[in-house]
Amino acid sequence: MRLLIVTFCLALISCSTPRPAGKTEAEVLFKEAEDLIKESRYILATEKLNTLRSQYPYSFYATHAELLQADILFKQESYVEAAAAYILFKDFHPKHQKKTYVIWKIAESFYAQIPDTFDRDLSAAHEAIKYYQELLNFHGKSEFTEGALEKIKMAQNMVLDKEKYIGDFYFKTDVFDAARYRYLSIIDNFKNSPDLLAHSMIRVVESSNKLKDKDGCTKYFNQFKEVIEQAQLAKLQSVYDNCLR
Repeated sequence: MRLLIVTFCLALISCSTPRPAGKTEAEVLFKEAEDLIKESRYILATEKLNTLRSQYPYSFYATHAELLQADILFKQESYVEAAAAYILFKDFHPKHQKKTYVIWKIAESFYAQIPDTFDRDLSAAHEAIKYYQELLNFHGKSEFTEGALEKIKMAQNMVLDKEKYIGDFYFKTDVFDAARYRYLSIIDNFKNSPDLLAHSMIRVVESSNKLKDKDGCTKYFNQFKEVIEQAQLAKLQSVYDNCLR
C-alpha cells in the first residue's frame, strides 16, 4: 500500500512539471532525465532513461541514455555498479566520441573504491592503475588526465606497502619459502621502487640462508650485487657472508 502511494505521488510530481521541448519522445525523455539529475532526483531520472531504452531502443538517444545511467550510479556513489556500467558501455561502443571520458570514469570509479588502509583488498587499486594508465597512454592530451599520475602513484604506493607487508609477515613468522617467493615477485614486478627492491633482494638471500639453501644464496647474491643500490650493497654482502659460514 505504501509503495502504491509513493508511486502515485511521484507520478503527480512528474505530471505537474512542464515537459521540455523535443523533436521526438525519446529526446523529451532524455532531456527530462537530464533535468532530474540536476535536481539530484536520480530515481525518477533512471525511470525516464529506462522508459527511453525500452520503448525507443534504436533511438539516437538510447546510447546516450546508457552512459547517463552510468553517470547516475557514479553520482549515487554506487561505484562498483558504476564501474561495471562504464566498462559495459566501453565494450559495446568502442569508437564512441566520449570514449576518453568513459575510460576516465572507469578509473575514477575504481579509485573511489580503494580502501583507506593497505591491509584490505586492493583489487580496486590495481584496476584504477590499469585504467588511468590506459587514459595516459592513449589519451594523454585529454582534459581528463589531470591528476591521473598522482592517483596512480598513490594506488601504487598502497600496493607496494601491501606486498612488503605480506613478504615481511611470512619472513617474521618463519615461513621462509613463501617469503622468498613473495620477495622475488616484488623484484620482478616493482622495479621503480629502489628502497623496496633493495629490501626484497636482501630478504631473498636471508630467506635462502634460513632455508639452508647455499646454492640459492650464491645464485641470488650474484644476481643482485650488480643492480642493488650502492648504499645497500654492504648489507647484502654481509648477509651473503653469513650464508657461507
